[in-house]
Amino acid sequence: MKSALQLDKDRFLFTSESVTNGHPDKICDYISDSVLDACLTQDPDSKVACESACKNNMFMVFGEITTNAQVNYEQIVRSSLKEIGYDNIEKGADFKNATILVNVDTQAQEIADAVHTNKKEEDIGAGDQGLMIGYACDETPQLMPLSHELALRLCQKLYELRNNGTLSWLRPDAKTQVTVEYKTDGKLITPVRVHTVLISAQHSPSVTQEEIASQLKEHVIKQVIPSKFLDEKTLYYINPSGSFTVGGPTGDAGLTGRKIIVDTYGGWGGHGGGAFSGKDPTKVDRSAAYAARWVAKSLVNAKLCKRCMVQIAYGIGLAEPISIHVDSYGTASEGYDDSDLSKIVMENFNLKPGNIIKELGLKKPIYKKLSAFGHFGREENDFLWEQPKNLKIEKK
Repeated sequence: MKSALQLDKDRFLFTSESVTNGHPDKICDYISDSVLDACLTQDPDSKVACESACKNNMFMVFGEITTNAQVNYEQIVRSSLKEIGYDNIEKGADFKNATILVNVDTQAQEIADAVHTNKKEEDIGAGDQGLMIGYACDETPQLMPLSHELALRLCQKLYELRNNGTLSWLRPDAKTQVTVEYKTDGKLITPVRVHTVLISAQHSPSVTQEEIASQLKEHVIKQVIPSKFLDEKTLYYINPSGSFTVGGPTGDAGLTGRKIIVDTYGGWGGHGGGAFSGKDPTKVDRSAAYAARWVAKSLVNAKLCKRCMVQIAYGIGLAEPISIHVDSYGTASEGYDDSDLSKIVMENFNLKPGNIIKELGLKKPIYKKLSAFGHFGREENDFLWEQPKNLKIEKK
């Protein structure tokens, strides 16, 4: 008998996962970005590197913050937990009686001098060294990979149905995973069907596993995944571990920046390793990753390639990128190659950190909205890196 994992030679499987905002790591991302937003609201030039950690009903905020803002860190933590839905210890945490520890220092003066002190905005240097990755493809209207887009939207639907009361038994913590079967044709890849859907959703003790499976299929999976991708062979695993009543920080410890693949492209395109949440835009881990997505999406939107990965590298204190690389995976449009695409990027984008911050409006307090459900493929107006640039291209 043929295994579900045995495919024709021109087919392959690719899996992406996501988590809801009630996952312990995402709680920490939300707290860190809430601190960042609070600082930027009062002082747009705040320099913030805020980390968070949690276990049981204890939460810690720590890092380096230089700001003129008056920020009540404890109140931000409690408000964040309440907004997520942790209002009873039975759910995994309780904002009302949580223990909160704060250990925040200011930015090191040596870093400040290297990056921004006495520099014009356009001459601001990168806040650290590193490489950042952007990715885009034509699999979805959002120019995101289908496997990841579906995993993200399943989590978003769980959040929506928990908050509007449709599935009142849902609790904040949940994870999704989607495996898509792709067909190859030379260098081109096309999603043909969803092979597997996995959801692990925290729930109240009052609901049965049969009810969970039935309601998640009906209200979540069928509402998110287009029917053309589902067939009689699609596999479903709903709470495969069985009962999942203990979740949030009671079930697992959480840390800021531990869901970097969930935040980006679900395993497609690569990752530079730097997390986003809690970092002001002088940290190129964040701002240059947004810019790299902007570049990649602009290239695909202009139909210069079917999909591409863009890598940008920086050195601490240096304004100009150290390197820019474009890989179209052999899908560049006729008459173009990756060298041409790299040239188009350099002619159309100023990738100095200061300019990225200015063009993408990154001094605004927009970040806690990004801390769950992905930083890319979003349609909110504040996320300017999702608006493709009209490229000036010399006719060949």
